[in-house]
Amino acid sequence: MRNTLLAISVLNVGVLAIKIGVGLHTRSLSVLGAALESGLDLLNNALGIVLVGIAARGPDEDHPYGHEKFETLGTLAIVGFLSISCFELLREGVRLTMLDHVPLRPTISEVVLVASTMLVNVLVVRYERQQGERFKSAFLLADATHTRSDVYVTAAAIASLILTRFGWGFVDPLLAIGVAIVIAVNGYRIVRGTVPVLVDERAVDAGEIRRILAGVSQVMDVRTVRSRAMPSGVLLVEVTIAVDRTISVEKAHQVADAVEARLDTELGASQVTVHVEPA
Repeated sequence: MRNTLLAISVLNVGVLAIKIGVGLHTRSLSVLGAALESGLDLLNNALGIVLVGIAARGPDEDHPYGHEKFETLGTLAIVGFLSISCFELLREGVRLTMLDHVPLRPTISEVVLVASTMLVNVLVVRYERQQGERFKSAFLLADATHTRSDVYVTAAAIASLILTRFGWGFVDPLLAIGVAIVIAVNGYRIVRGTVPVLVDERAVDAGEIRRILAGVSQVMDVRTVRSRAMPSGVLLVEVTIAVDRTISVEKAHQVADAVEARLDTELGASQVTVHVEPA
């Protein structure tokens, strides 16, 4: 996964350089906003390289459930970066709209260069999403969402450059405001997918687990049910079952093994803890 982030970083350096050069030359807020977004992509990649190494560590005495949530914390850092860029773009967009700001007329080559960065972003999104699903990485998937917003941001920058060439440069700050809104929406989507993991929100409905265990022989009652999901998608399920108090300890363990097997089969990749009590 580290190699994935390194490859993406190299591409983002080239994209950032193009956008900064064109943005400074044309004084286009939309293009500079797109450059800011690409700069945040690069910072995210650097952060991810560090966090991926931490998240890959196995459980230890201080972190008995492993270190996967360090990667999830990194997705919140992405949201923080998105919030900064959103605020700055909104502020500058409003300010320059009031000042009737008009960027300089771009050349055809500058429009083509910025358009080429959008193609790079599209390829990065597809590649990063594929790798995120392959490694079950919350960070890569969140970063792919961030980069997808960069595609829309770059599209707005291209539109601004083209309109400026035809004498409609006054729309540039308005497009920058639109870009800020796109960034805000993507930030909200990342938070919506990240917070449930961090706060250990229920991963599977308790009624569904009770329904599954109703078919296990000698389970007389399911007293408590807890579930949560790890960033990798692994389900952690904890249940307390009641069995006939007259059966042997060995038989009770066999019932617990059957419960684990049934939940693993029905729920997919999971780690199940079963507590047995007398009915």
